[in-house]
Amino acid sequence: MPHTAHIRSHRKPRNRSASTIAMRAGVAGGVLSLAAAGASASANAAEPVTQTLELPTLTADLSAQVAQSADATQQAAANYQLQAERDAAATKAAKQAKSDLADAKKKAEARKKAAAEAARKAAAERASRSTARTTLSTTSTTAHAGSSTSTGSSTATGSAAAIVSFVKAQIGDTYISGGTGPNTWDCSGLVQAAFKQVGISLPRVSQDQSTAGTQVSLSNLQPGDILYWGSAGSAYHVAVYVGDGMFVGAQNPSTGVVEKPLSYDPPTGAVRVL
Repeated sequence: MPHTAHIRSHRKPRNRSASTIAMRAGVAGGVLSLAAAGASASANAAEPVTQTLELPTLTADLSAQVAQSADATQQAAANYQLQAERDAAATKAAKQAKSDLADAKKKAEARKKAAAEAARKAAAERASRSTARTTLSTTSTTAHAGSSTSTGSSTATGSAAAIVSFVKAQIGDTYISGGTGPNTWDCSGLVQAAFKQVGISLPRVSQDQSTAGTQVSLSNLQPGDILYWGSAGSAYHVAVYVGDGMFVGAQNPSTGVVEKPLSYDPPTGAVRVL
């Protein structure tokens, strides 16, 4: 046998009884790989078994998503708080509106009662004035129907006749506030002009004319007496008594200067200037 011939070794093959763990760490695309290899205790285990675990890497996109999620959560919390505040405000407003409505109803009821009371008083005053006028009219009519001593003289003479003649001559003329003639008059303007015919100067307005002479009873009137409506010193209308229960006055724009019975609009009082 040549000396170069291959002689089988008498050495026995080495048994790999120890376990081999190989760890390979590498960063590729942000992935950490861990490899573990275990060798089989048997002799025929030739290749190791490798297991790889992949862990997520915190990338820029993931960071942005986390931040966006946090912002959304914060915004949602703010929205919830805002809605709660709005609900609380709405509840408070509803309570206030209910209170205001109750107050408004109370005030409206109070005004309604006040208006009703005012209307009642006004009606009572109108009824009182109507009763007074009826009484005055009855008194005047009775006085006119009675003896001449109770009604005074019904026939105008002297200055009274001139005054009566003047005012009757103006019947049909137009009423104009502030009118003093010759064809338009107001109530005091006509009375003043009538007395001017006999040389008597009277004040211009009704208030003063109602106190220009001596106060006389309406049951003892004489032609030429000045009749007034309202109270003495604050009268709002005047006319001239012409006898026989009649008076002549510039009444209003719709009637002008007219002759009417005392019952048409019973006067409050009278003064005698002549």
